[in-house]
Amino acid sequence: MKRLFIVYNPRSSHYKSVKKDIIDRLQGLKGVMVGKFEVAATNVDENAQRLAKVLATGDLVIAAGGDGTANIAINGIMLSRAQNVKFGVVGYGNFNDVARTFGNLKLDDILKGHVKRVYPLECKINGKHWRFGMCYFTLGMFAEACAVFDAPRTRKTLRKGGRKTIYSLMTLAKWWLKNRRRKFLPESFHLGDSSEEFMECKKVSDYMAVNGRSVAKIMKGSDWYLRDGAFLSMTGCMTKFRKLMPMMTKSMFKRIPGSESDYDCLVFPEPTKVMIQAEGEYKMISGVRTVEITKVGKPLLVVAK
Repeated sequence: MKRLFIVYNPRSSHYKSVKKDIIDRLQGLKGVMVGKFEVAATNVDENAQRLAKVLATGDLVIAAGGDGTANIAINGIMLSRAQNVKFGVVGYGNFNDVARTFGNLKLDDILKGHVKRVYPLECKINGKHWRFGMCYFTLGMFAEACAVFDAPRTRKTLRKGGRKTIYSLMTLAKWWLKNRRRKFLPESFHLGDSSEEFMECKKVSDYMAVNGRSVAKIMKGSDWYLRDGAFLSMTGCMTKFRKLMPMMTKSMFKRIPGSESDYDCLVFPEPTKVMIQAEGEYKMISGVRTVEITKVGKPLLVVAK
């Protein structure tokens, strides 16, 4: 009998819809053993490790929720020793970058199953694996800005629905005005590539590695997730209005500016405390000397358009 796992977060803003549209419908599915994986109130890594332990060869994992839930499912599959595990996502979040990357499929589309091989990003900190990310990793100001969406008042407003994109942009603009004079990355650090050539980065507030079709819903990426090795690399000073606006304009109406890379290594002059995030899931990490971004050699099997 085939096995299917629903990964969901009972504390999410849209859990009632997830239960009605996904969980209740799948409970009556014939010929399939349906399991529920409830995201615990811990962190991405602990949840992913728990999921990895229960997966078996040939399972189908459906993430029903936002990008955080999808990120847990992806990391669980990538950490698992099980073979031929397939992944699908139905977006119920505020941004849904992962769901958008794979075509915003509905439940019925995923159950029919058209599988593609895709290649997530991997982030290593101080030479050790930290996390996988399908759509993007960011360091610096953009990463810290994610915290504003976890504020109780903001989550309550987003839960009501309506013009969420406009409200999100206004919330970010207020946060930017309040924090634009802060330093988010060291004054100077080095960025290396696969040829072991390093360039010095000065007065940079952000680093971004993009692999999916969008970042925070409004910034346009591309189909690097289909490529074995390539992703978009970008650095910039987003605390300066004259630099932020051209970057955001290009990102929203054309594509995020940057250059194609197959390996990035950020080297800080001394142990640094820095915020890192993937798909909206962020963490402040101390003692960071190096951050490496590469594509994963092992593909992920995804149900996608």
